[in-house]
Amino acid sequence: MEYVNFGKAGVKVSPIALGLGLRGQSNEAAAERLVAHAIDSGINLIDCANVYGPMDDRANIGRSEVVLGKAIRGKRDDVVITSKVCSRIGPGPNDDGLSRYHIMREVERSLSRLNTDHIDVYLVHVYDETTPQEETLRALDDLVRSGKVRYLGCCNYQAWQVCKALWVADSINASPYACVQNMYNLLNRDLETEMFGLVREEGLGVMCYSPLAVGLLSGVYSPDEPPPEGTLWATRYREEFDRRMGGETGQVIATLKRLASALGKTPAQLAVAWMLSHPEVTVAISGSDTIEQLDDTLGGVGWELDPEVRSELDEVSRSFVRLIAPPF
Repeated sequence: MEYVNFGKAGVKVSPIALGLGLRGQSNEAAAERLVAHAIDSGINLIDCANVYGPMDDRANIGRSEVVLGKAIRGKRDDVVITSKVCSRIGPGPNDDGLSRYHIMREVERSLSRLNTDHIDVYLVHVYDETTPQEETLRALDDLVRSGKVRYLGCCNYQAWQVCKALWVADSINASPYACVQNMYNLLNRDLETEMFGLVREEGLGVMCYSPLAVGLLSGVYSPDEPPPEGTLWATRYREEFDRRMGGETGQVIATLKRLASALGKTPAQLAVAWMLSHPEVTVAISGSDTIEQLDDTLGGVGWELDPEVRSELDEVSRSFVRLIAPPF
């Protein structure tokens, strides 16, 4: 594993991170083994959130942090962990958002579940239009100054929102965001329109989630076949699957599978390699639920993507460079 700087920050991270959304994993013991395997494989960046829990069940909110805390026991100083704040975690009026009240309460809860005294990268999960950015950034800066947080970042922001946050932080002498975390893959190239230019200019790290577009780029699905029984796209998104596979999504998947086969790689590995071939991208976040899925993703690093292959993938997915993101 070759480690890279987290944007212009000095801390070094693996280009593959393990994300603990655990949307397809209900066994917490298996999830702990997955984290341990990731660390043994050289992954030193684990991405979590206060709202994450096995099977994406609201009854399990916070359980992913508990799993992570147990998995890194005895290894805490060898890993870089993230958590997030803003998403709704309960029915109360202050159970979401980026107010000082919510941030200060939730960081303590996260630290307790993680069984640690600090979070390496604390991310705001979404943009909060109801709270002044000055209030949010003052609260986050206090966490950095107290030592409870090392670095700050934002998720799912548009470029103008990141730019405004950087300006506000500078104007009040607060710790700025060091990274952004957004969706990016062959079926969603929106970051290329404005965000990539901003992160190059400001030296921000970029964490990209959903590199396989919720599994569509994993190799499991084909444009000329129904989704395998029991899969997410067969059970929850069947109508959407049929509609997309008859159009440009199907063309991208067919091209990806053909090129991967010629290279002796899996479609997932080629999709990850394509993402990481962009110099703006620091980290691809794998949402793997099993060790086998993670090992497949890890095959996307350690080799050079041929420029002609990159060019063909760029061309077939060109229509997915859009200003408005799709729902996955």
